[in-house]
Order: sequence, then structure tokens, then C-alpha cells
Amino acid sequence: MSKERILVVEDEQDILELVRYNLARENYQVFCASSGEEALKIVGSEPLDLMVLDLMLPGMDGLEVTRRLRNNHRTQNIFIVMLTAKGSEADIVTGLELGADDYITKPFSPRVLLARIKAVIRRSKDEKPEDNTVIQIHNIIIHPGRREVRVGETPVSLTYTEFQVLYCLVRRPGWVFTRFQIVDAVRGDDYPVTDRSVDVQIVGLRKKLGPAGGYIETVRGVGYRFKEKP
Repeated sequence: MSKERILVVEDEQDILELVRYNLARENYQVFCASSGEEALKIVGSEPLDLMVLDLMLPGMDGLEVTRRLRNNHRTQNIFIVMLTAKGSEADIVTGLELGADDYITKPFSPRVLLARIKAVIRRSKDEKPEDNTVIQIHNIIIHPGRREVRVGETPVSLTYTEFQVLYCLVRRPGWVFTRFQIVDAVRGDDYPVTDRSVDVQIVGLRKKLGPAGGYIETVRGVGYRFKEKP
């Protein structure tokens, strides 16, 4: 079976070559770019599965690249692993809020990077619903197999993470999930994520769902639940 196609975006050539070499050893199909502009050109011409993205790039930075990918229906499902020297909690939250699937700080271990990339790809396969049963709750319609969401007749564009959070909540309406349970369901229990980043995903979901976002309730001191009844 063919390996996934990965684009590495990094302006430091020694790091670019290090990442490229380790991915190629695992038989991934690897593409390389040294700027955000170059990365978007490749994305426009090559079908990709995942991007390893530095944030501090010349010209267009990695955050802007992420925004453009997530705002384009053709590229919004490309997995993004941010690899950067920016390691503050605020930086991590910003990256996750924009739709990153993982966030790794420099200096880094190539083995850890490979493990995290494999985990992102594995979760995408493991978390595919067992069937295509459409979930309808209140005026929200969710098609798990197609990863489509509609509120009434209006389609809603969600990032991969936002969809997973919503899917986690609606499968058990009325059930209260802690932030850690949501992280486990969405990314796995080995993911170094903060409570704040879960809150950010919920804020984004509510905003995109409009009035229907009110069905996502905050349970003070515990976490979140999806209303069982209007």
C-alpha cells in the first residue's frame, strides 16, 4: 500500500534535510518547501496528506499558511504538524486554534517527530466511523463518513479537530465530558494539550454553529455536554 504524501516546510536547510531524510527512510513520499509561498504552490499542484510546518518562515509565516489551508475546502483536511521554536502556551493555543493537528517545539527528536506523525495518521484511520449512519440532533445533521455538518440546510465548515470534538459530544447527548476526556477522544491520551486549547475549540465550534452552538453547554468545574433536549 502506498505511503502518505508529506510536505515539509522549513527555511533552515539542515533541519529540512534532517526531516526529509527521516521521512524518506520510512518510505513516505516527501516534498520540500523553504517558504510559505512555495508551500502553497506545491499544495495547489500535488495531493497531500500531511504537512510538517515551521511557523517562522520568510515572507508568509506558518500561521498564515495554516489559515489559508483551513479556509479552503480543497485543502482543509490536510493534516498539519507544526514544528517550531515558538513554544509558549499562547503560541501552542494559537496553533491549535487555527487547526493544527499537533504542535512540536524545537529542539526536537526525529524519532519523536516520526512517532507523532504516525499517530496523527493512525488516528485519522482509527477514528473513521464504523458506518455512515447520519446523526441528527435538534437542527444539526452530521454525516460522519463524509465529515459533513449542516445546521438546517446550511453547511458548516469545521476543521478536523472541531469536527472530532462535536462528534465526541453528540454521540452521547446529555453526557458530561471533562476536558481531558475530550482530548483523549480527539487526539489520544499522549497528546500534550492544555485545558485552554479545549476551550478554544469549543469557542470556535459555537461560533461556526451559530444559534445551534448554544446546545453545547459548559458544566462549571467539570467540562462540556451537548443538550439532550432543546
